[in-house]
Amino acid sequence: MRGIVSVLIGIWVSACGFTAQAGQKDNEMARSNENKKVLVAFFSRADENYSVGYIEKGNTHIVAEIIAKETGGTLFHIETEKPYPADYNSCVEQAKREKEQNARPAIKGDVRVEDYDIIYLGYPNWWGEMPMAVYTFIEKHAWQGKTILPFCTHEGSGLSNTVRSIANACKGATVGKGLAIQGSVAQNEHSYTERTVKKWIQPIH
Repeated sequence: MRGIVSVLIGIWVSACGFTAQAGQKDNEMARSNENKKVLVAFFSRADENYSVGYIEKGNTHIVAEIIAKETGGTLFHIETEKPYPADYNSCVEQAKREKEQNARPAIKGDVRVEDYDIIYLGYPNWWGEMPMAVYTFIEKHAWQGKTILPFCTHEGSGLSNTVRSIANACKGATVGKGLAIQGSVAQNEHSYTERTVKKWIQPIH
């Protein structure tokens, strides 16, 4: 009996040690990022969206604003020069064509990614991929030494393979764990979305 108790105590001590080490790593990461410049770059579309109808602010836009508020980061909205159709089905068809053609739609404005250390990169999941306009943005910049944190909105597809796509496109960057939030949740459940975002960014900041 005494032997069993000793084993159990040993397991408990080891678990406590592991938890402490994990917490210490999170704290060290947060401290190392204290003075780093943060950019929240995102693509988002309003108008008619799946499951939420016509909206004035895109689902990903809502999440991006929460991240910027919590991190003090600079917001940059990736927007195409030619807007996507307001009708959902028409937009879906255009997004599908752009993906098949590996298109690079022209975007309005820009921001110097090179001036930032941590970049939160947001987008909706379109056909299991980032909108092609996000690639237009990515390919304008050098990503060497940057830390990228992807986040997306979706209605069932999650992040798909977008984190890998970002790692392949942003050579030299470190791509961290991504966050996927359902668009209908971001649009209609702000408190829950805010808690989810805070939990995600806490180990980083």
